[in-house]
Amino acid sequence: QVQLVESGGGLVQAGGSLRLSCTTSGRTFSRYDMAWFRQAPGKEREFVAAVSRSSGRTYYADSVKGRFSISRDNAKNTVYLQLNNLKPEDTAVYSCAADAYISDYTVKTYQNYDYWGQGTQVTVSS
Repeated sequence: QVQLVESGGGLVQAGGSLRLSCTTSGRTFSRYDMAWFRQAPGKEREFVAAVSRSSGRTYYADSVKGRFSISRDNAKNTVYLQLNNLKPEDTAVYSCAADAYISDYTVKTYQNYDYWGQGTQVTVSS
């Protein structure tokens, strides 16, 4: 069982930055590919970014490329999402997810992830 806990959300003005963190306990973090999804009110859950176990592969949604950056520190059992140049349309609950293996074909589909955190709210004011 993998328990994920997100932190770092908050209220920020457009153009501002935040760094989200997702931490898990245990010694198996490095065995999982990790991702961030977000869900705004009334909208479907949306893929944001993902990173493979060894950080060899990263993936981004087109809407966040060049603004967001995903990274992980396996020694700290933590995955990060750096959010820069935030826009009001980035407002959502951001959740991290873990899966034993993601591929180019499965990475953006939330149903493929086995473990989820509770989410952290990001609100961007205009």
